[in-house]
Amino acid sequence: MKILTIDVGLGTQDIMFYDSKESIENSPKLVMPSPTRIIADRIAESKGDLFIKGETMGGGFITKVVKEHLKDHQVFMTENAARTIRDNLDYVKSLGVEIVPSSEAEKYSDLTQIEFKDVDLYAIKSALAEFDVDPSFDYLGVAVQDHGYMEGVGDRDFRFMKIREKLDVPKGPEEFAYFGEAPSYFTRINAVLRSFNNYNTAVMDSKFASVCGATCDRYVKTLEKFIVMDIGNGHTLAAAFDGGKIVGVFEHHTRNMTPDKIDLFVNKLADGTITHEEVHEDHGHGAWSLKPIGDFEAIVATGPRRNVLEKTDFNVHYAAPAGDVMMTGPAGLIKAIQSKNG
Repeated sequence: MKILTIDVGLGTQDIMFYDSKESIENSPKLVMPSPTRIIADRIAESKGDLFIKGETMGGGFITKVVKEHLKDHQVFMTENAARTIRDNLDYVKSLGVEIVPSSEAEKYSDLTQIEFKDVDLYAIKSALAEFDVDPSFDYLGVAVQDHGYMEGVGDRDFRFMKIREKLDVPKGPEEFAYFGEAPSYFTRINAVLRSFNNYNTAVMDSKFASVCGATCDRYVKTLEKFIVMDIGNGHTLAAAFDGGKIVGVFEHHTRNMTPDKIDLFVNKLADGTITHEEVHEDHGHGAWSLKPIGDFEAIVATGPRRNVLEKTDFNVHYAAPAGDVMMTGPAGLIKAIQSKNG
């Protein structure tokens, strides 16, 4: 089986093309600037009024440059593209964006055109082909971060409401993948699925993809009780494991994750006393615990900001599935797809 995987992050998009007939360590890999950065730069460099079409994708830098562009120019966006700024379209309109039907795109053909998408499959396949790699695949795996959306509910609260529902019993991280369809409230995940509905496609939240990939590390496979921490540029997610199953999680903003706070929340996660309220009130996303794991063997670390753990007293192992610390997300997607397909 050939699997093309793309983990779309805030800073980079991490790509692995896996062929089950070959060693995973020999898989072609790319670490490139994230679509959010690429498209934000295109908007920043553009002149005049803009017409933005395409799908819902990661916002971040894009939201900032759209707001800046609106100071001097008009911005027209289709509905799905506008949800990149915020799922609440009334808020997007309040910024000055004019939301227009996709069917009227031709009316704006004279304007600078920008297309939103989390995955540029043409560019990826072209890059592989330049190195004589046949880019055809049996399965596509994509990881994006999606808080989900429900009108009137804050995104942090809603995210953990759905995590609690999913984690009603201990589950393997590969069980957080969606194949072909996902609940409608995951707008970004559904945008990916719409874009590639003619492929066998799996989509995961990027945090759970990285956690899943960390468990593919050879050393981690020998552990019974451990905590995986994916410390990203924007968010940090920690998952407590017992016997290969997740039994508790917390998520916070990385900028708030001091060594002392890591010590506090990790120990509470391990002993099962962490609460959603204390993390949320500390301006984090939240927490959920099914049961304590007690003494654990290691913190398994991944993510670009993982070095903060060097300032703690924990036993830390830096995960490197497929021999590469940047490939935890793709490795997690591969594990989920293989699990689904036996």
